[in-house]
Amino acid sequence: MTDNNEQFNTRIDDDLSLLSDTLEEVLRSSGDPADQKYIELKARAEKALNDVKARVSSASDNYYFRAKKAVYRADDYVHEQPWKGIGIGAAAGLVLGILLARR
Repeated sequence: MTDNNEQFNTRIDDDLSLLSDTLEEVLRSSGDPADQKYIELKARAEKALNDVKARVSSASDNYYFRAKKAVYRADDYVHEQPWKGIGIGAAAGLVLGILLARR
């Protein structure tokens, strides 16, 4: 399941990078620099691009922090109550095994 999330996140990162690069290239190469409407549109596009980059970076940092926090909590729980951790792992393995055996 983690592998699918990593592939999905990698595709999103690649897509955003491609979109960002394309938009930056368009902003560098198109329009008449003397045209006021072009200047306003370019400024809005640059601001939107920078805002999206900042939000994506912030969201990525937030998800990383939350995942790391959850891993530490799980680790602490297993260290404090190892037999419960073993029981939960065994139960999850049993359920997963039963579900996979039905296929």
